[in-house]
Amino acid sequence: MSMAKVLVLRTAGTNCDKETVHAFESAGAQCELLHVNRLQTDKKHLHEFDILTIPGGFSYGDDIAAGKIEANELRLGMLDEIRKFVNDGKLIIGICNGFQVLVKMGLLPGLGGGSEQEVSLAWNDSDRFEDRWVYLKARSEKCVFLKEGQVIYLPIAHAEGKFVAKDDATVKKLDESGQIVLTYCDEKGEPGQYPVNPNGSVMDIAGICDSTGRVFGLMPHPERHIYGYHHPRWTREGIREEGDGMQVFRNAVNYVNN
Repeated sequence: MSMAKVLVLRTAGTNCDKETVHAFESAGAQCELLHVNRLQTDKKHLHEFDILTIPGGFSYGDDIAAGKIEANELRLGMLDEIRKFVNDGKLIIGICNGFQVLVKMGLLPGLGGGSEQEVSLAWNDSDRFEDRWVYLKARSEKCVFLKEGQVIYLPIAHAEGKFVAKDDATVKKLDESGQIVLTYCDEKGEPGQYPVNPNGSVMDIAGICDSTGRVFGLMPHPERHIYGYHHPRWTREGIREEGDGMQVFRNAVNYVNN
């Protein structure tokens, strides 16, 4: 069986690229870490991979708005190639800053089928950078990266993570189509106020997918909880076999291999 091939895209300000490479390699994938400028010079190279990953960080210093410059760079320079990549049945994941890039380039949620931006990640209601661990409920069977019904524990680190949409109808469509993948919750899976919802996201949304379930964006960092000792309370509660985030990468690799 050939190994799933993952392209992890980096640019100025990306800072979670090597952790994401390690997570995918731990899940059995073969990874290449590539600067966006290198990909722009050889756009067809994208199609040699099975999974495209846009990791977290602060691309281009988050000037203008978080992820906006990289989003424009990809939208104006590579959108056709990226759409072909998705249409070929391949996977894309955007983590934190990568999620911001995917929504601002119009790839997520893709309700209208064009490149219009339909949702965004806005400034947190707390008016500050939120760096904490949160519980998340997987609430859709559509997304290939997660299994519905589970509650997982992952860290967040963002100032612009409040999920907003252009109108209520857009949120309703996302809900009805099963594209709301992750929501902030308490330990029992129930919704709550700040800090349970750390940024004020509408409907507590922490992650969404496109209509195929193969393009996934989320604000929490699964690559920061792949080992049991990544859990902040492992010395008190006992070490687990692996961290909750590992399944995101393993599910993606298994999907490709199967």
